[in-house]
Amino acid sequence: MKPFLLQPAIKNYLWGGNKLSEYGKPASDLPVAESWELSAHPDGPARVVTGALAGTSFLEFTKKYPQEWSKSAEAGDPFPILVKFIDAKGSLSIQVHPDDKYALEVEKEPGKTEMWVILEAQPGAFLYYGFEEEISRDEFRRRIDDGTLTEVLHKQPVAPGEAYFIPAGTIHAIGAGIVLAEVQQSSNSTYRVFDFGRRDKEGNLRELHVEKALAVTDLTPAKVAAPLPELPAEFPEGLSRLISCPYFVVDKLVLSGSIEVTAEDDFIAYLVVAGEAVLRFGDVTESTESKEEGELMVKKGDCLFVPTSSPKFTFAGEAQMLVIRSELRK
Repeated sequence: MKPFLLQPAIKNYLWGGNKLSEYGKPASDLPVAESWELSAHPDGPARVVTGALAGTSFLEFTKKYPQEWSKSAEAGDPFPILVKFIDAKGSLSIQVHPDDKYALEVEKEPGKTEMWVILEAQPGAFLYYGFEEEISRDEFRRRIDDGTLTEVLHKQPVAPGEAYFIPAGTIHAIGAGIVLAEVQQSSNSTYRVFDFGRRDKEGNLRELHVEKALAVTDLTPAKVAAPLPELPAEFPEGLSRLISCPYFVVDKLVLSGSIEVTAEDDFIAYLVVAGEAVLRFGDVTESTESKEEGELMVKKGDCLFVPTSSPKFTFAGEAQMLVIRSELRK
């Protein structure tokens, strides 16, 4: 089964903007906040758009062909990862996500540990990331009630190229003026803690989830650091490790020329964040009559999925990509 491109599910949340059109997403009169690129989540599955399975929901693909995303997967196993682009024209709510234990019990889905790669940031842009100092649960509740919660949160300035790891239980928010790529567990469990008094399109205050947030939030000081293991001895040129955690591994590939890619026991996903490249199978040359069978172009904003049975192929071009796996290569 050859690699294929995915069409994302688009989310029009009120804090979104119009920057994702620069990443190939459709323009809209509504704010475009998120594009769920690699998603088998029922709240927003992506769709296969190239190859023999074009038109298939990615959720249905993962159910029908479990061993194409992991040779150890069995029928009924859920696809573990969700990848997004996010355009925060306005700041997101202050929020927190549950861990696996709480989420599986209460929400009937996995928890949500995630990471961000900053792609664009306006001057002065920042994240809210954890607490500056440890606070009590009583103080946490009081500050939610009286609107002073942001006074005790850590403000982290950001710049393009930086990566941030957000374990489940870390209170956080993406500030205004940031475009980023997100890799997370396949979960949509978000507990809104504070929303700056914003109202939805019907004029109602947006729902908060204070009791659930109180149950799952880590109240200790922020640890703004990514868990980076030692790199393999023969790490390919142009590849650098951004994040490695029990749920996913994310590398950055700076492609200048060509590289050869071989399928693995678990899927590989490539999220193109700049430039473009051509994917070629086998001994395809410029004289090949049927380039549709042997070549596939990828460009900024594309998400390419590599099944476990994929034939060997090469990437050639000038591009930057996030390389996403569910496990470390053995």
